[in-house]
Amino acid sequence: MMEAPELRNVVFLDRDGVINEDFPGYVKNWAEVTFVPGSLEAIQRLTEAGFILMVITNQPAVGRGLMTRSCLDYMIAKMRQEAEHAGGRIVDVFYCPHVPADRCGCRKPLPGLIQQAREKYHVDLLSSVMIGDSAEDIECARTAGCGCSILVRTGNGRQAEKELAEKQVFPTWVAADLLEAALWMIKNHDSDPAA
Repeated sequence: MMEAPELRNVVFLDRDGVINEDFPGYVKNWAEVTFVPGSLEAIQRLTEAGFILMVITNQPAVGRGLMTRSCLDYMIAKMRQEAEHAGGRIVDVFYCPHVPADRCGCRKPLPGLIQQAREKYHVDLLSSVMIGDSAEDIECARTAGCGCSILVRTGNGRQAEKELAEKQVFPTWVAADLLEAALWMIKNHDSDPAA
């Protein structure tokens, strides 16, 4: 039996601060979701360019008892629906519901969520990209073996840029927001994303 070909050109997106606005106290229900300007267009453009989008997100509000898993699943379904209405597609969402004290392997900066995606979809990590607004996102990309990492300056991005510089950990590129990151990726992609 032949092994399935590796899925190339996967883009892992953080959620809060990248796709939707983040704020202290967590985004706990759909009424609190406000999309970062340009983020839905970015998802649409990446989808049309042939990239495979997946969301990789820490959601400790579940572990803290501030939100149920069913509420989070509803928010995920609504977010994917909004992306589709805008002409984009989020193939899957992987989340860590734990708090830091749980010391799980799926909480970024550990690579557990990306490893779950790799196993489920046979992802070629060297051709994959992680886009996030935190130092944890960029460190996760590096630990998991993603070929590219992009820090956006929305959400916690400006603070993360300073933290990463202090640690001498540098993303492949820094963008103003997800739309700028998407346009940079599309422009700099040197081959057919569907290949």
